[in-house]
Amino acid sequence: MVTASPSTRKMALAAGIDLDTLAQSTGRTHLAREDVVAHRDGTGATMAGAPPAQSHHARYWEVDHAAYGPVEHEDLDRIAQVAAANLGAANAMIPQVTHHDRANVQAIEDLRARMKPEAAARGVKLTALAFHVKVLARCLVEFPRFNASLTADGERLVVKQYVHVGIAVDTPGGLLVPVIRDADRKGIWRIASEIGDLAARAQSGKLKSKEMGGASMTISNLGGIGGEAFTPIVNPPELAILGLTRTELRPVWNGAEFAPVPTVPLDLSYDHRVLNGADAARFLARYAEILGDPRHLLLPRIAPRGG
Repeated sequence: MVTASPSTRKMALAAGIDLDTLAQSTGRTHLAREDVVAHRDGTGATMAGAPPAQSHHARYWEVDHAAYGPVEHEDLDRIAQVAAANLGAANAMIPQVTHHDRANVQAIEDLRARMKPEAAARGVKLTALAFHVKVLARCLVEFPRFNASLTADGERLVVKQYVHVGIAVDTPGGLLVPVIRDADRKGIWRIASEIGDLAARAQSGKLKSKEMGGASMTISNLGGIGGEAFTPIVNPPELAILGLTRTELRPVWNGAEFAPVPTVPLDLSYDHRVLNGADAARFLARYAEILGDPRHLLLPRIAPRGG
């Protein structure tokens, strides 16, 4: 179900914009006036009442590239255009910072290896991402301030009583973010199965609008491609986003010697209007602790922590 304020609906109606279609193209179920402006004008979304964000700076792109050599023109599809507008607006409006850490995933890899025969019997691909979704869900329960959103006026926090985890999927038509609903209440097998199903349908363009939007936080996983670190852009109205890159062997001191251990880089970008560096450091430290010893997932939930 698409939610929007009365003023946003009125603006969309006046502009002849269907909010259901817009929600599907943006991957969100809550739409603001900025989304309607971006869709109507084909520019980055801006604060209500302000001129389009790119109107003042468009001159930097008004270049005759053909004057310097041969060129070709390629149209961006609508999803890519809307995504570009959303990301531009997010980067311009959110004072974001990225905190980096690294987690030992030896226990996760050993567990996946032991569970491989059962995964095959179930017909489920048990990826490391399934464990990341589960660990992130636990951390969002323990750190409820990360499972919140600012109101449009920036004066209040909406603290969510649900835990939904978005997974960014790179598709031929652009980046889509299907959502694992109630990830804190689901087991690894269910999460792994849903990841496989959602990712496959995202690639084939068969995702439904209700399967996107409303995430507590999103995971952007580049581990299958490479890299050591990056700065993912916070996807509003979320307050943070977790980036993952390629797992690699690192020498780790075990008390007697350095031994090769598989570790994964963690990149947490967050909205500095609500969260600070200490919040992010504690969040990722706990994330790495649980990921390093997945037995933590079997223990009862602890009381919410600071942050």
